[in-house]
Amino acid sequence: MNRFILFFVLLLFESRVAYAQLSGGLPPLTPNRTSSLPKITIVKIGHVGPISGVIGHLGIDNERGAKMAIEELNASGTTIGGRAVKFELVTEDDAADPRQAVIAAQRIVSARVSGVIGHLNSGSTIPASSVYNNAGIPQISPSATNPKFTRQGIPGSFRVIADDTQLARKLAESFGKSHRAKRYAVIDDRTAYGAGIADEFKKNITAIGGAVVAHEFTNDRAIDFREIITSLKARKADIIFFGGMDTVAGPLLKQMKQMGLTFEYFVGGDGICTSELAKLAGDGLTDGTVVCAEAGGVEEAYATDMNIFRSKFKSKFNADVQLYSPYVYDSVKVMVQSMVIAGSPEPSRYLPILKKISYRGVTGNISFDDLGDIKSGAITGYTYISGKREQVGVYR
Repeated sequence: MNRFILFFVLLLFESRVAYAQLSGGLPPLTPNRTSSLPKITIVKIGHVGPISGVIGHLGIDNERGAKMAIEELNASGTTIGGRAVKFELVTEDDAADPRQAVIAAQRIVSARVSGVIGHLNSGSTIPASSVYNNAGIPQISPSATNPKFTRQGIPGSFRVIADDTQLARKLAESFGKSHRAKRYAVIDDRTAYGAGIADEFKKNITAIGGAVVAHEFTNDRAIDFREIITSLKARKADIIFFGGMDTVAGPLLKQMKQMGLTFEYFVGGDGICTSELAKLAGDGLTDGTVVCAEAGGVEEAYATDMNIFRSKFKSKFNADVQLYSPYVYDSVKVMVQSMVIAGSPEPSRYLPILKKISYRGVTGNISFDDLGDIKSGAITGYTYISGKREQVGVYR
C-alpha cells in the first residue's frame, strides 16, 4: 500500500510540473545552460609595487599608471575572443622588500590574475619572478633594470625599459669621453638595483681609463653618511657615482653640502632621477652638478603622446608623473593587446603573442628580444636647474 501511494504522489507531481511548463509557470526541466554564462568576462590584471615604505611615492605613481590604463580599456569596450571584457586591477604592496615581495606575489597568484605588472625595484622583482613562473603567469616589469631579471631562463619575464648594463654603459661613455683623467668615487646602497648599476658603471668607466679611487657602501634606509663623506674628502674624488634611490641620494647630497665635500658631478641612474630629489636634497642640489639617466625616454616622434598622457594624469590624480607610471600604463596596454590578438586572456594562449608583439605606446615602440628585454632601449639624460629636472637628451 505504501509503495502504491508513493507512486501515485510522484505521478501527480510530474503531471503538475508538465502542465506548469506548458502554461509558462515554471522553467523547462532541462535549462538552457548558455543563459547562465556571464555576459561580461572578468579579466584580472595584477600590479605589485611599494605602496608603502621609503619609496612608496614611486609605487603609488606606478599604481596610478595601471589604474589609468585599466579605466581606459574598460571605457573603450574591449572585447577578447568575441566576448565583452571588464578588467579588474588587483594591487599588492611589497614595500620594496624582497621577502614581502614573494608574499605579495603569492597573493596575486591566488587572486587568479591573467598577468602581472611589476615589481618596481629589482630586489623585489627578481625573487617574485619565480613565483609567477611556477604559476605560468607572464610578468612585465616597468622599472626593474638589473640584468639578472631577464637572464634567469624564465619565458614569461619582460621589461619595457633598458637595463642597468645599457644605462651604466651610456653614463660611463658620456663622462669617460670628456672626463677620462678625473678621479671617480662609487657609492651604492647594496640593493640589487643599487649594487648592480654601480658595478656596471665602475666596470665601464675603468675600461675607458677613468680612475676609481673609492667604492663606499650604505643601505637603502640610511640617514647618516658622515663616515662615507669623510672618506671621500680624503680621496679627493672629482666625480661621484651613486647607485640607489632618491630617498638616500637626497639626504646624502644635503650632508655633503653641510660637511663641505666638493665635487664636479654627482651622477646616478633612474633611481635618483625624480622630481622629489630636489625636495630631499634641499640646498645640497647645486645647479648643473647632479646628472642622472633614466632608463627609457621619449623621442620627438612620441612627444605629443607623452604630453597628452601627462596632462590626463595630472587632471585625474592632481599630481605630476613621478617616474615610471607611463611605463606601467604601456605595460598594461601591451599585455592586453596580446590577449586581444590571441583571442584569450589565458597566459598560455597570449604569451606567444606577447613575445612577438610590436606596440606603439606613449613611451615609444614596444617589442621584446629573445630574453624579454625591450629592443633598442632608450636612455634619457637629465640635470637639475633651480630645483627642477631638465632633460639633456635621449640616447639609444
